[in-house]
Amino acid sequence: MSNNNNDNLIIEKLFKPKSIAVVGASRNLEKIGGVILSNLVKNKFNGKIYAVNPSAKEILGVPSYPSLLDIPDEVEHIVVAIPAEKVPEIIEEAGKKGVKVATIIASGFKEVGRADLEEKVVNIAKKYGIRILGPNVFGVVYTPMNLNATFGAEHIHKGKIAFLTQSGALGIALMHWTSMEKIGLSSIVSMGNMADIDAIDLAKFFEKDENTKVIGLYLEGLGTGKGHEFIEVFSEITKKKPVIALKAGRSERGTRAVASHTGSLAGSDAVYDSALKQAGVLRASDVEQLFNWAKMMAFSESFEINGKGFVIITNGGGMGVMATDASEFNGLPLLEVPEELKKEFRKTMPWFGSPNNPIDLTGQSNVQNYIEAIKVALESELVSGITVMYGEVAFLDPVELANGIAKTLKEYNKSRKPVNVVMLGGEKTKMGTEILEENGVPVYPIPEKAISSMAALYKYSKIIGKANLKI
Repeated sequence: MSNNNNDNLIIEKLFKPKSIAVVGASRNLEKIGGVILSNLVKNKFNGKIYAVNPSAKEILGVPSYPSLLDIPDEVEHIVVAIPAEKVPEIIEEAGKKGVKVATIIASGFKEVGRADLEEKVVNIAKKYGIRILGPNVFGVVYTPMNLNATFGAEHIHKGKIAFLTQSGALGIALMHWTSMEKIGLSSIVSMGNMADIDAIDLAKFFEKDENTKVIGLYLEGLGTGKGHEFIEVFSEITKKKPVIALKAGRSERGTRAVASHTGSLAGSDAVYDSALKQAGVLRASDVEQLFNWAKMMAFSESFEINGKGFVIITNGGGMGVMATDASEFNGLPLLEVPEELKKEFRKTMPWFGSPNNPIDLTGQSNVQNYIEAIKVALESELVSGITVMYGEVAFLDPVELANGIAKTLKEYNKSRKPVNVVMLGGEKTKMGTEILEENGVPVYPIPEKAISSMAALYKYSKIIGKANLKI
């Protein structure tokens, strides 16, 4: 990996090329080259698209040429979807064409013992100043450019989370899952064997990318001698943007599985854990937790947290207890509500409600009860953040509640306190969830996930020195 500014500009071409060519493009959508070209076309990529296939003059409405050298215009980014043994000659051709960056889809390199073939490709690329993503990847997505150069899901929900993954199969599955869950991504990048471009290179791009607010990582290994550089680079990045990592290979058997998957040396989990902490990177325990935390960060307007503790507002005592347990387990400090503030909360609930924390509006609460309780919490300097919880009941319409919460937060959250919501129920509650998230409010299906995500935000605010709680 290089560190000069020219390399950084070249990596930008991975995400923002003026032109892209698919080498190995096909009309057959059961072939990888066909799916990649189709995804570029259907997503209406902002630049020019070319196909390279010696047997076609046009594929899916895209002009096709026998070789890269036959394309009459400049090509900045190529996606190589051909067998591994043919990749070296294509990279040589790309060098003569003046290509800046190559995404190598093919497997059959270091991960299967062909380190020699991988080294040959990298050496040819270096000769011409080409940067390589891969090999052994499913491609790259950058939603602000409508770039979907992958053989994964066609539709990606746009948002502010960049996700970098060493696992291709996991990444493809997550493309579908995040789309289904409407989790917004700025980018998803398959890193594969990281023969050249690695997580450090990519994170440097996303550090400065105005379309990315949170960086998520699935890591199996960094490569020999990269630990110090990782800590140095990510320590700077995490001062500006939260980074959340899922590091695989915790167990002895998992470490061996990593070595056979991407050819990476996983190393000691304790060493990685220490490196992540030193770099200010939050470590998630599973994929869902990573995206739960990332959603909270992406929707938050500020990472500055003040006051004396967090409050839970609920219409169910059981959910309140679960949220309280989760708060203690996750290190989220709950506010000890003083008597004056209790008086204000009592005004927002039936006489048999509880103004303690959790603030229990009871199952007989209505939309107005919620709105007034949220306003009290937003306007109190003692309250650091709020988790609002709703368990579906027959006489409180979750759609009406969602609209009420969204409107209240827009009008009264002037200090930009962190707020998230639990919506637990059926189909109508799901409609309420969609309304809230369309209005930039993070929603979770159960208390534990909401509290864990709020705690992650609090932990990040402490890492960057913006947690000013007077506990």
